[in-house]
Amino acid sequence: STQSTWVDALLARLLRTKPPNPLLQIRAPCILRQLFDPSTCSYTYLFADPSSKEAVLIDPVLNHIERDLQLIMDLGLTLTHVLNTHCHSDHITASGQLKTRLPNVKSVISSAAGAHADVLLKHGDTIAVGALHLEVRSTPGHTKGCVIFLAPQLEPPLCFTGDTLLVRGCGRTDLQEGSPSQLYDSIVQQIFTLPDDTILYPAHDYKGHTVTTVGEEKLLNPRLTHGRRTFIRLMEQLALPVPQQMESIVPANLMDGVMQ
Repeated sequence: STQSTWVDALLARLLRTKPPNPLLQIRAPCILRQLFDPSTCSYTYLFADPSSKEAVLIDPVLNHIERDLQLIMDLGLTLTHVLNTHCHSDHITASGQLKTRLPNVKSVISSAAGAHADVLLKHGDTIAVGALHLEVRSTPGHTKGCVIFLAPQLEPPLCFTGDTLLVRGCGRTDLQEGSPSQLYDSIVQQIFTLPDDTILYPAHDYKGHTVTTVGEEKLLNPRLTHGRRTFIRLMEQLALPVPQQMESIVPANLMDGVMQ
């Protein structure tokens, strides 16, 4: 009958146009997910604008590309850029492989890193993430090409510190043209000048911490509370082991994570 045909058509249309899931209507100032790689104790960050759903992925690990892509799809986000805080020596970045899976995505790294990427950053650059943006600050010391990414428009501000500053620690300075004096100056001048309530998200943690603040690290970081000279001497005496497979990982990361 005409009535049953109309009802069938209405049901079919309703099934094709599911209402949006209210759980995914995020009203926070930003979307932020912290993701962990247990093999290297590395953090990857998904940062997005909830209005436009534009997103960036910071320091992605190749072994977790499927996890990250699934999360991006689950949250209905559009990935625009993949950011690396530096050329990593302990894991291969997923930036090159992500670009093959999502062709409009651009890879990003500091020009000082000497690595291949679609966008080469310098101090003071900004990266648009929908209505939000990330400010680039150069922080050499762990490597010559380290940068941090600051979201100053959020309250409180938040900052992705890479290996420059960790929770109660910092990155090593004995590899990849690292320098303890440069690292100390980078932390004091580029991070410790931020408001004390600025939330800091590191690229690694080995003791189960996830987040800290500028104020906490100024007061409690044991490497940074005794002055520049003591910091330099401490870093020169660490004698840490070289990361496994560094000789193959670094060349891959210099080429956007693509193995040659």
